[in-house]
Amino acid sequence: MNRQKLIKLVMTALVAAICAIGAMIKIPAPIVNSAALDSAPAFLSVVFLSPILAGVAGLIGHMVTALTSGFPFGPLHIIIAIEMFIVVWIFGFMHKKGWHFWKWPVALLLNGIVAPLPFYFIISPAFYFGAIVNLLIATTINLVVVAIVLPVLTKVLMRKEGRVH
Repeated sequence: MNRQKLIKLVMTALVAAICAIGAMIKIPAPIVNSAALDSAPAFLSVVFLSPILAGVAGLIGHMVTALTSGFPFGPLHIIIAIEMFIVVWIFGFMHKKGWHFWKWPVALLLNGIVAPLPFYFIISPAFYFGAIVNLLIATTINLVVVAIVLPVLTKVLMRKEGRVH
């Protein structure tokens, strides 16, 4: 394995570990008790990781959240983890393309409303409508954290690479 690939692998593991720390910070909710600050580090990592690797970190982060909340949905958390991968990947893709305005509402819509949609059919419509309120609040909190930290992280990384003096 060459040095560049190893660095990307280590960075992905570090982001996943930070997602695991965020998984310990739960967002209280009556319906979805696995909402946490696990996705913020994955969303932030789009600055220095590819969208795919950022998505992998988000997937791992969600699995840790599921484990730390007692796996309330059992194997259904695999679906949620895959959805988290997709949402972070799309956010990263939009970030890399320079679609800086649209990545925010798209991430909120996908994570807060579209991602729980399978549970409308798997569990019940009542669960879905009860859960989206909690998920929209949790997603908003994660995205606000990202919106605050992202410009600072971008500036720091640009200075490190010598692009800003």
